[in-house]
Amino acid sequence: GTIKIYDGSQVLATPFLNITSRVLSGGERGLLGLAFDPNYVANGLFYVYYTSQPNGEVTIARYSVTADPNVGNPNSEVILKTQVHATFANHNGGSLLFGPDGCLYAGIGDGGSGGDPDNNGQNLNTLLGKIIRISASDGAACAAAPGNPFVGTPGVRDEIWALGLRNPWRITFDRQTGDLLIADVGQGTREEVNFQPA
Repeated sequence: GTIKIYDGSQVLATPFLNITSRVLSGGERGLLGLAFDPNYVANGLFYVYYTSQPNGEVTIARYSVTADPNVGNPNSEVILKTQVHATFANHNGGSLLFGPDGCLYAGIGDGGSGGDPDNNGQNLNTLLGKIIRISASDGAACAAAPGNPFVGTPGVRDEIWALGLRNPWRITFDRQTGDLLIADVGQGTREEVNFQPA
């Protein structure tokens, strides 16, 4: 539950952020992702992805930096998105980043165990086993064009951008092309990298 700063020669004694009391950690759980707002220099906002106390709920929250640029304000938390993840401890995902469109993307695991026993990856009424695309201001489905594919579809979560994933714990955008690369953890024989053209 801590984020520390390495200044080039040492780890600073005071963490940038300490939310240990809010984070359920151990195994694949913990503080799993960090993204700085594209306008961080001006607005001082940053985002974290963690599994929360007491049941491991996936949580995406926004924080702000203090007057000290090396210290974030742990009391500034605004929770943007949560997803129940209590049945199994593994497959929490954890990737969090801004896309070239200014939207906030998160890779969320399928809920755990093996073989997706609850079929969450294909269930459009849960965020488990998905990449979601949300607005950093309020956590709603990002409205930047093109819009999320299921916005306005009854019984489907608006935030879903991609589905059918197992544990997309790291995602990244190609800086030159805007293509999305998804590192999805395999089960037995092989790992998987999914390619989504811009």
